[in-house]
Parts: sequence; structure tokens; C-alpha cells
Amino acid sequence: MKPLKIEVLLRWAAKYIWWKTPEEAVRRPERIVAQIMNIGDYDDVQVLVREVDEEYLRELLRRAEAGQFNEKSWSYWHYRLGLCEPGRVPALPERRTV
Repeated sequence: MKPLKIEVLLRWAAKYIWWKTPEEAVRRPERIVAQIMNIGDYDDVQVLVREVDEEYLRELLRRAEAGQFNEKSWSYWHYRLGLCEPGRVPALPERRTV
């Protein structure tokens, strides 16, 4: 992944990781990217796909945590990134208790 500009990450952090300060949130840029993939507005998603390598986005989906994506976003990104055949979207990650 080519590095995202810090000013873009800070702006996105303030908008999508509202429970942390932007400075804290940019320590985990993958969390910011996942939030945009899940709840991002159209303009932010367009910037994201232009600036971030698709393989990075695929890897984020492969390593997604339970609750990180809603069903609609999960399906959309699996189709958009060619990770599944029509009608064959994998199940959302689930929390497991031991």
C-alpha cells in the first residue's frame, strides 16, 4: 500500500474513529480504512480506492474482526474486490467465546 497522506488520515480519523483522538487513531490506519469501507461516504470511498492498493483492501477483509463490517458492506467489498462468486459471499466474522 502506498502511504496515505497524514492529513487525509487525520481527517478520516476524526470523522470515522470518533471515540479516539485523531492522533491515537492514525496509529492503526487499517482500522480507519476498515471504517471507511464499512460506513464511508461516497467521496471518501472514491479517494480510498484511488489511493489504496486493492490487495491491501482484500487483506483487511480476510483479517476482519467480528462486528467490524455490516452485512451490506461485507457483501459489496467481497464482490467489488473479486473475492467471491455471485451468491457465495462468506459469512461475516463472528465473536467466539471460550
